[in-house]
Amino acid sequence: MAKNATFDITSSVDLQEVDNAVNQARKEVDQRYDFKGVTAEIEFNKDAGTLTLVSEDEYKLTALIDILQSKLIKRGVPIRNLDYGKIELASLGRARQVVTLQQGISTEKGKEIVKAIKNGGFKKVQAQIQDDQVRVQSPSVDELQAVIAMLKKEDFGLELSYGNFGREKSPVVSRRSTSRRPRTDYPSYTTHDGSGLKTDD
Repeated sequence: MAKNATFDITSSVDLQEVDNAVNQARKEVDQRYDFKGVTAEIEFNKDAGTLTLVSEDEYKLTALIDILQSKLIKRGVPIRNLDYGKIELASLGRARQVVTLQQGISTEKGKEIVKAIKNGGFKKVQAQIQDDQVRVQSPSVDELQAVIAMLKKEDFGLELSYGNFGREKSPVVSRRSTSRRPRTDYPSYTTHDGSGLKTDD
């Protein structure tokens, strides 16, 4: 029986590249004339996976976000994985916005992807959610390639990656050892004068 070909659908953000982009954005803000003497802060919480931006008002906040996004794009960070919270009023009338980095595929998004695959008319394809990713399998490699092509045309609000291509491992079949009776027809031996072994007659 042929093994199924498989691949995984994932979505992730490189936190180190986000950190690099934040540092570059801060440098540009410091050099921008339109931000001289203006509050413009970008705080990156790596553990929480959030970016907190604060500026004088909503207009300056939008300009600050634009700078950050341009740096993220240059560092190869998918901005589609940025979940923007509501703009809030901070102290001294300043505007604040928290941006959450979406790591992995949520169960809700995973269900959307699985549903899209099922509705795609792929007869032999199976898809299932595994933790924060989706595993897709089929006996046909061509059919899997068609699935990827179809998903690239869809918009799930995330940057999807396709990898870990392989074949399913065959299940290990344990074989029961056949018990045998011990032999009883071995010849017996006795020692003769310590000089060697002599077969009993």
